[in-house]
Amino acid sequence: MSTSGPRANEGDSTVDLHPVKQETFDVRALTNTDPKGYLRHVDTYTETDFGLYMARGADHPRFGYLESWLLPELGLRANIFHFRPGVDVDQELYIDIADIHHEGSTWTTRDLYVDLVATTGTPIDVLDIDELAAATSAGLITASESERAIERTLTAVEGITRYGDDVHRWLRSCGITLEWAEAVSLTPAGSSATRP
Repeated sequence: MSTSGPRANEGDSTVDLHPVKQETFDVRALTNTDPKGYLRHVDTYTETDFGLYMARGADHPRFGYLESWLLPELGLRANIFHFRPGVDVDQELYIDIADIHHEGSTWTTRDLYVDLVATTGTPIDVLDIDELAAATSAGLITASESERAIERTLTAVEGITRYGDDVHRWLRSCGITLEWAEAVSLTPAGSSATRP
């Protein structure tokens, strides 16, 4: 579901048919334009040969800070949501399947609906395949985009499973080492966000 955070109603069987979520990451300006068009200040960007790291505050009711890695070759966006006190969610990483592009200092993502929830040592949980099917049927994404989403999902699930349900071990086998902030102070609710 892409930076909107984990769903409050995980058991809801209705399909959330929505347009493709797109984001922009402006490394030079230290901003992130979220899927709703809000321009958010970014604390940290780090570009590597395999991707882009972002860390920023969030005014979501369930989490106050977000860390993300954009991994264009794998078509994955790996997220750590720093949940607010009292929010109990059993997950280490929330991974979006996405198309990721960059030109100069600007990166963009186009979410392809499918999400993976990962906790080391626990089988990977695949979410929103129903959303992918509905979006494809409704013409919100093309058949080739849908096929790409499924291929990336299968590759990630197979790799993570093969490496003991450990996302980081699998990524290291692909030559990718993700580094995350050791300590993050939660941004209070109401952190700044403006429409561009």
